[in-house]
Amino acid sequence: MTRSLLEVIALDVRDAVAAEEGGADRLEIVADMAADGLTPAVETVAAISKECALPQMVMLRGEASFLATPESLEGLRRDARALADAGAAGFVFGFLDAAGAVDLAATEALIHAVTPLPWTFHRAVDHAADVRASWRAVRLLPNLATVLTSGAPGGVRDGLDVLRARCSAGDGPLIMAGGGLRPSHVPVLQEYGVRAFHVGSAVRASWSHPVDPHRVRQWRTLID
Repeated sequence: MTRSLLEVIALDVRDAVAAEEGGADRLEIVADMAADGLTPAVETVAAISKECALPQMVMLRGEASFLATPESLEGLRRDARALADAGAAGFVFGFLDAAGAVDLAATEALIHAVTPLPWTFHRAVDHAADVRASWRAVRLLPNLATVLTSGAPGGVRDGLDVLRARCSAGDGPLIMAGGGLRPSHVPVLQEYGVRAFHVGSAVRASWSHPVDPHRVRQWRTLID
């Protein structure tokens, strides 16, 4: 069986180094977790690149919303160019329109801007008005590496049935389970066919504390 992927949220160099020490496979780089993760500073990505060998999947999100405007997209395109130059290995983004459907025009515009780098569609998919329709739209988008999803807005505990259904529909290889992920969920999700896991608060005492490499190692052992 292929080894499961472990992605850890990092806010800074200290987090990144600790995640690497604990056995993470890659990082999600964000700022401002009070807003559920926004675009980090270019300087943060550059500094991590100098100290940590793990691939950085960098958040492209200007505000605590899943909506996109032409102005915000242009800003994110500029950010993507600068972040790629600083060492980003890929990006994390995704948009919904005012009706709660996947905003394909906005998402595809940003895919074009970050090509050829891979990208993750983040948990906007869990907040769509029609989750099945959102998955049908997202899974066909180009260069898609993973979909960060808990299956439900409230977290993995509430979304297990959706994640099982998505795996049954053949989407298991795309799923990276995250958002309220707990150790007890891992064997269940692996039985469904999930092979990628995303942790943030679970590997630190709080968002005001750094990543704990020992907690990362516990997750590494668990998913392996």
